[in-house]
Amino acid sequence: MDTQKAIYRYLPMTETMYYILLSLTEPRHGYGVILYVEKITNGRIRIGAGTIYTSLSRLEKDGLIKPYAEEDRRKFFAISEIGLAVIKTEISRLKELYENGKKFEEGSI
Repeated sequence: MDTQKAIYRYLPMTETMYYILLSLTEPRHGYGVILYVEKITNGRIRIGAGTIYTSLSRLEKDGLIKPYAEEDRRKFFAISEIGLAVIKTEISRLKELYENGKKFEEGSI
């Protein structure tokens, strides 16, 4: 899948998908992603096994992540160039939402 098609397909992202992709900026296996997301969200987001493995499969199929290594029957993944472009685009979108929310609170919208 090319970058523009991936951006169109994945944005806006669900919060779960955002955190899964963000966690793969360093190579991790499925359970490692679950633990990392739970840690950085202070336990607010808990990803189930079904969700993580379905999401990883879809992200790999669409080229947003790539296999990194296999160790003790665990498959590690890392974000790809396409995935990096998608997450950066989503971060820009979220920044815009935040800035417009601040303007609203200040009464300038």
